[in-house]
Parts: sequence; C-alpha cells; structure tokens
Amino acid sequence: MGKEDGKEKQVEERKGPQSLVSFKEESNVVSDLSDIERKSLALLHLKKEERQSVIVTQEAQTAQETPKTEASASESDVSTEIKPPAETQESKVEVTPEKESQEVAKEEPKVASSPEEVTIWGIPLLKDDRSDVVLLKFLRARDFKVRDAFVMIKNTIQWRRDFKIDELVDEDLGDDLEKVVFMHGYDREGHPVCYNVYGEFQNKELYQKTFSDEEKRLKFLRWRIQFLERSIRKLDFSPSGISTVFQVNDLKNSPGPGKKELRLATKQALLLLQDNYPEFVAKQVFINVPWWYVAFYTMISPFMTQRTKSKFVFAGPSKSAETLFKYVSPEQVPTQYGGLSVDFCDCNPEFTIADPATEITVKPATKQTVEIILYEKCILVWELRVVGWE
Repeated sequence: MGKEDGKEKQVEERKGPQSLVSFKEESNVVSDLSDIERKSLALLHLKKEERQSVIVTQEAQTAQETPKTEASASESDVSTEIKPPAETQESKVEVTPEKESQEVAKEEPKVASSPEEVTIWGIPLLKDDRSDVVLLKFLRARDFKVRDAFVMIKNTIQWRRDFKIDELVDEDLGDDLEKVVFMHGYDREGHPVCYNVYGEFQNKELYQKTFSDEEKRLKFLRWRIQFLERSIRKLDFSPSGISTVFQVNDLKNSPGPGKKELRLATKQALLLLQDNYPEFVAKQVFINVPWWYVAFYTMISPFMTQRTKSKFVFAGPSKSAETLFKYVSPEQVPTQYGGLSVDFCDCNPEFTIADPATEITVKPATKQTVEIILYEKCILVWELRVVGWE
C-alpha cells in the first residue's frame, strides 16, 4: 500500500506544479476597501505628504543659508585688513534710498522652488484618485503594512532614477525579441493578455545573442522592462479601471533547466519585477508545461511571495487550449494556441477578434447541432477548430 502511494505521488509530481487557491483580484475603489485597508491607505498618503513637505523645508533652509555662507566668506577674506573703529566706519558710509533698497533685497531669503512632482508609470503620487490605485499596489504587496509599503515605494523611486526608466521608455532597443514577448487580445474580464514564448530560445543564435554574457543579459533585462513600461502606460489607473495584465507563459520547447544563463536571467528579472512592479499581474497561466519544470519551479519558488504564487495556473500540453479558454475567449486567442484570432490581412479578411466564437463540447459517441442565425440573405463563412480531444 505504501509503495503504491509513493508511485502515485511521483506520477502527480511529474505532471507539473500544482495550482494553489485561485487568486481573486480586489477592487481599487476606496469605498469597497475594508476599514483597515482604508486606514492604511490614508496613513501611506500622510507619509508621502510628510516626505514631500520635508523636502520642501530642506530646500528652503538651504536657500536661506546660502547668502549667509557667502557673507561670512567675504568677511573672512578681509579680516586681515586694518580697519578703523566700527563707529567711524559707519559714519563714513553714505546711505542712499537706492542703496538701501539693494541692501534689503540682498537680505531677503531666496524662495525655494517646489520639488519636482514624483510620478511612477506616468501617474503622480499625490494628485488624484489614480494615486490611490498606485499606492494600493504597494500596500497589497506588503500586506497593508504601511511602513514596509513606504520603504518599497522609496526604493522603487530610487531604482527608477538609477535605471533611468523614463529615458529607457523612448530608447530603440531593436525588434529581435518581438516574438518572445507580445501583447494580443484581452481576457474575459478585459485584461490585456501578454504572451511569453520561451520556445523561441531554442534558436541557438538568438539564445547566445540574448544570454551569453552579463552585458547581453542586462540588455535583455532592459528590453523586457521597456516592454513592460510601455504596456503599463496603456493601462487604466482610474479606481474602476483595469490596471493589471493577464500573463501567458508558453513553455513548449523551452530550454531545459540545464541552461545556466537563462536561469540567471530569469532569477534576476523575477526579483527585480517583484520588487519594483507590484500587483501588475492578474493571473499567470503556464501552458505546455514539461515534466522537468517541477525542479525549476521548486528552485525559483522561494523567491516569490505566497500572494504571487496564488495567481499561478499550470497546464500540460494536452490541457493548454482548454485552460486558456477558461480565461480568454477563443476569438481572442492566437491560432498557434488553438484559438481563432489571426492578424487581419488581405489573405485573411474574414474574422477579427470582434467576431464572437461559439464553444461546444461534443461528448464521445454523440452529435451536436450548431445553429447560426441569419437575418438577411448573405454569404456564410465559418471555421471549425478542434482544440482538444480524449
């Protein structure tokens, strides 16, 4: 009995990592938050405002101290000169109205200019209700611990400055990897869908060009961040809008765990994205998952939070299309994944993602009738695709 149980467990493990309890995305509307969450959001707002106030005060103090420093320096320069008594010197100074106004103007402290407005992903941190959506992302990533969320925001702002994100967005980094990562369609809840196709790295030339040394891996990381930044800036950060992405990770023909360079790049990207891009993924669906991915997932799992892992869904090759269709309707799924979505062109003018598809499950040894309602005389064009069978 014990041996049989052990064999069954091994078979289950070879199927791939198990999905945890399904993640449900929370509302960003303040009135929908719990009392604790609203309080945390208010406290984080206060901390950001205090931080900005401190910056203004420090700049004002610096501006006021600057003339004094210059004055003291000029006094020290002439301190070795022999001067008459102060009274005598004062009596010889002639004060005209024009000169008096100049002296007063000199003594007035400089007005500190307000600090540059802090923005993340093009959203000001202290301006409107879009700020709440950004701050809630950091709070949720730190379980609504205000201090931890505040530290995370500070670190992210500093990292963005160091990495020169705003300049990176406009750089031309080439299109060598456009088939590796691309956006296509929307899921059933309206999230834009991002596909990550790891099998493209079976191409040895592309693999070497992307991962062979530290400099190339950094370039890949910069390209991936640029792609993410450009995608994020198209999202709707209003409280009732969609500010997350649905990720599909295709592991078909993916290089195995023996590829050290890919492991290093993946780990580096994972840590960086988790620290600086909180709560941008609504769901992570892994399709065409090979048996060896168990070991790889076990290796990277400790670097991910429980909340991150709760968004994961895994499907082997035989269940990939079926799993995708649970979240993305067939007319939105590219044809290479069993869907009906193709790029519009002269050679294929018939269907677009705006044309809904009907999904039907035909049980063994049964028939199924499909009805297509027509309201006028027309030419009927249809397409049937079998995406899974037993």
